[in-house]
Amino acid sequence: MDILCQLQADLLGVTVRRPAVKDTTALGAAYLAGIAIGVWATPAEAAASWTEEAEFTPSMASEEISMRRATWSRAVERSLDWDRSPITD
Repeated sequence: MDILCQLQADLLGVTVRRPAVKDTTALGAAYLAGIAIGVWATPAEAAASWTEEAEFTPSMASEEISMRRATWSRAVERSLDWDRSPITD
């Protein structure tokens, strides 16, 4: 998972913070349920219990980012119209 977080940070040029709880969908549902029954009064109060496990900062050189984006763009272009079979109902 670290490599994917670092890749996102590098290619997007932003800091990526990974939470301690990996299943954030379930955590979000738990936060909403807790707010609904009064465990937390506000979403901000529930969010205060969120903890960070790791932080990833951009570290890739701009030339490398440009090369990887160009490669990705070519891959997307090649995949367009890959399957030309007719759509049937």
